[in-house]
Amino acid sequence: MKNRKNKSLKADIIGFLVKLVDWVFSFTEFFTKLRKVSLINFNYYILFQRFGTFVLLLAITLLNFSANPVKMTLPRSGPFNIKTIVIDAGHGGKDPGTMGATAREKDIALNIALKLGGYLEKHAPGTEVIYTRKSDTFIPLRGRSEIANKNGADLFVSVHVNAIGGKQSVYGTETYVMGLHKTGDNLNVAMRENAVIQKEEDYETHYDGFDPNSDASYIIFDLYQSAYLESSLVLAEKIQSQFKNRVQRRDRGVKQAGFLVLWQTYMPSVLVEVGYITNPDEEKYLASDRGQSLIASGIFRAIRDYKNEIESINLINTDNR
Repeated sequence: MKNRKNKSLKADIIGFLVKLVDWVFSFTEFFTKLRKVSLINFNYYILFQRFGTFVLLLAITLLNFSANPVKMTLPRSGPFNIKTIVIDAGHGGKDPGTMGATAREKDIALNIALKLGGYLEKHAPGTEVIYTRKSDTFIPLRGRSEIANKNGADLFVSVHVNAIGGKQSVYGTETYVMGLHKTGDNLNVAMRENAVIQKEEDYETHYDGFDPNSDASYIIFDLYQSAYLESSLVLAEKIQSQFKNRVQRRDRGVKQAGFLVLWQTYMPSVLVEVGYITNPDEEKYLASDRGQSLIASGIFRAIRDYKNEIESINLINTDNR
């Protein structure tokens, strides 16, 4: 009886949300037509447009959650230690990622990820390292975040290689955190990385109709505010600092964009673009064993420094009790 009531309540909620979405669409269309034939103050128009967008996205979010509830891990209130780190080598299997003259993103990302894990296992005793893949296999984006969430990871680091068509002179490293893209370049990077979902079976259903090639799909990230954004930014800054000062790579900065692989991770998470495979010199560097070792060591030192900084706060708090 209780299950029937719960199902009935869920159906009522979903029905209401569907009607709400339909109302927003209808009224927005009416208001837009009215705007074209009248002198409605533009500020009021923008205000309503933003309100309508907020209501629409809120309704969609609640609708998705009602239909597919997800167990979320909230920020911990007690002492926080970095014990479990998930390393994600981007792409793999049938998805080669970006392509250079001879090198492939999936191979470079895997080699760096394995080297990074090796450094952590050797020099950070007590830390559990989990890989989303350790061979040339295809892992759906949703599967990567699921691995991190199910294992209660304390950090999620995704390794990728950048590319830009027609601009071989562009080079350098960038580290992304989840957020709304601020520039067209950031959006282009997110679109390219998210396009991998099109290689997944029935991806429209798994990602609730998300279209990686549509600007409109990315508006949902405007409402996203990760509880781990600040921590993710701290780690991202440390990674870029290591790349610039120790590995001697060009620092292109810390950026935000709507990456699906970061969207559903419930811990501090970063996506590292280790260089541009479309730059001939950087491609050679990234494909070399030495280059991959240096990049991995830079990420390792950043994680080590982040771990020490976070865990030292626990000691200070303990001493002050």
